[in-house]
Amino acid sequence: MIRTLLASTLLLLGTALIATSAVGLIRLPDVYHRMNSVAKAASLGVSCVLLGVLLLIPGWRTAVVVLAAVGLQLFTAPIGGYTLARAAYQSGAPLAPITRYDELGGRAGEGGDEPARGQI
Repeated sequence: MIRTLLASTLLLLGTALIATSAVGLIRLPDVYHRMNSVAKAASLGVSCVLLGVLLLIPGWRTAVVVLAAVGLQLFTAPIGGYTLARAAYQSGAPLAPITRYDELGGRAGEGGDEPARGQI
């Protein structure tokens, strides 16, 4: 009973995180914000869903497969998101107008508080 309730909670939380990631993919202003949303929320959402499945189908084989999948997901998703965002930056994808500071190229917009690199 408690295991089923905990599994259901993890499944709902994971589904909500994946849905939040999808909404962020549609609503966020530029590729960098979208990449951040997908890399973080979707990887945590998939991990929660997999842990919920582990609680519903207990066993050694399931535990090994789920823990390997969660470990790989938490290791590769942030690296992939970073790499794709870096490639988008290098290809010249524009920053959103609300971006105040460009860490890689200096000031991005008006009103930023931090100086550009090399200006200190």
